[in-house]
Amino acid sequence: MDAVAVWRAAGESRDAARAVTALSADVTLISPITERFTFRGREQVGTLLEVALAEIDGVTYTDQAGDGPLVALFYEARIGAARIFEAQRLRLDGEGLITEITLYVRPLPALTLLMNRLGPELARRNGQPGLARVVPIAGGVLHAMAESGERRIMPRVAPRP
Repeated sequence: MDAVAVWRAAGESRDAARAVTALSADVTLISPITERFTFRGREQVGTLLEVALAEIDGVTYTDQAGDGPLVALFYEARIGAARIFEAQRLRLDGEGLITEITLYVRPLPALTLLMNRLGPELARRNGQPGLARVVPIAGGVLHAMAESGERRIMPRVAPRP
């Protein structure tokens, strides 16, 4: 099995179960949102993939670099009305399965929107319904700040022709 090809096809077809087949049993996924936690093992990563692929639309992988034990993938998609771009650093084990995934997301408003969409469902699945109600409030403040910066502040400091 070509785990990277399976991973790509599964992401584009929103098939979390298929994506899990490309993972080693001890896979680690490093969150793009915070350094405070990682997802460990197929079950935790599979849960994240189910939640994420339900929210992210139109994943289209555009580039791939590397073909050995380290591969970088890049995709474009949408989350709601926002465009989202993600880079994925994949480390493969000796059997060719994905053993580590590090995610990088831009722009910042898309990342904060992603946090708001995924956070409540992940909290519910972790048995924390109270936290599921708090995440959108805290995340909403971060998203409003990021969105305001993206639309109103940063265009003012962009290079002038």
